[in-house]
Amino acid sequence: MRELCISGGTILTMDQAGTVIPDGMLCIEDGRITYCGPRHAADAPPREGCEELDARGGLIMPGLINGHTHAAMTLLRGMADDLPLEKWLTEHIFPAETKLTGEAVYWGTMLACAEMIRNGVTSFCDMYLFERQTAKAADAAGLRAMVGEVIYDFPSPSYGELENGFAVTRELIAGYASHPRIKAAVMPHALYTCSPSLLERAGRLAGETGADLHIHLAETREETAQVVSRYGKRPLDHLESLGLLNRALVAAHAVDLTPDEVARLARAGARVAHCPESNMKLASGVAPLMTMLEAGVKVGLGTDGCASNNDLDLLGEMDSCAKLHKASALDPTAAPAETVAALATRLGGEAFGRLDLGILAEGMLADVIVIDIDQPHLTPMYNPYSHLVYAARGADVIHTVCHGKVLMADRKLKTMDLAEVMAKAREQAARLNGRAS
Repeated sequence: MRELCISGGTILTMDQAGTVIPDGMLCIEDGRITYCGPRHAADAPPREGCEELDARGGLIMPGLINGHTHAAMTLLRGMADDLPLEKWLTEHIFPAETKLTGEAVYWGTMLACAEMIRNGVTSFCDMYLFERQTAKAADAAGLRAMVGEVIYDFPSPSYGELENGFAVTRELIAGYASHPRIKAAVMPHALYTCSPSLLERAGRLAGETGADLHIHLAETREETAQVVSRYGKRPLDHLESLGLLNRALVAAHAVDLTPDEVARLARAGARVAHCPESNMKLASGVAPLMTMLEAGVKVGLGTDGCASNNDLDLLGEMDSCAKLHKASALDPTAAPAETVAALATRLGGEAFGRLDLGILAEGMLADVIVIDIDQPHLTPMYNPYSHLVYAARGADVIHTVCHGKVLMADRKLKTMDLAEVMAKAREQAARLNGRAS
């Protein structure tokens, strides 16, 4: 029995063949797509009581996948801009994070969820503090999430000593093992904040539980120099020497890589979360995206946190991604629109560890968005992929569905009170920056 039908628009399935279905219809039951095809060919009309969404002639496509972020950093948006990564992190972000509480992370994540839903993001991978609260907020908002408590050598404002960080990680992995939308992963921060023994233990935990291991890796040349100075190896070599270069690995950023290192990532089956806007803003460099894709590395697109981006608009990220790689390669054919759109959908699903995510087809997860193309900046439309990457904005998303549940219809959020979320987030931000009354 159908629970939700979406019709009246053009379906971009984002499958490998590039299938486009004019005047299409999607039918959804129990969080999965049961029909994806022309509206006139549907086997039966929607049953009485079935919820219906009118696409209003727009584009029906998979929900976008944010492969790397720190959701509650919405509370730090704009706090310390125009600084290099090390100064930004050690002199501003880490000190601010010592004041974080579980309540702050909950409301910061709810604010992030509101922003992502309104921008068409239905899945996100989150590494941060107080991740129990991140998971709770993602669940309340109705989004799909991969969460992980960030662990590093020094005491955490969330869990205190490292031993507690591993306990929280185990608890998250076990507690969400059977959840339909929320999963947990092992998330050591980076090679320069985690000792070899910590990283080896994190690898063992990932192996024992079957969880992913998500880590910032090769983000800058400065990081490479620091790791070489400390361990006598480049970041990927150091990671491999600890037994962590494998299919469980998800490397965030992966900017400073040689062609040989890219090939080794591909052979290992490791995945990458590419964050072009954050990399540009922090002047971290340009990741070898096209080399990674040509080598067969599974790459998804991420926004990073709002303290280094400063938004969670994945449509805007797609635009930046395409233009960055064209400019850096001096090649207008680099990072073509259809490829970049796939980074946020089908390829992003693979990088997220799911082959049933990021594609609209029968049996796939029912994460769907609708984009209103009846807009001056989207008229005329010769190529829908081109418009998605170079012209569409988060504000053009009118409907957002995750796991078959409508999270936003006609730009109205269904799972939260936006005014309350924004008020609570402002309250928590005031406490962080010392302006609380």
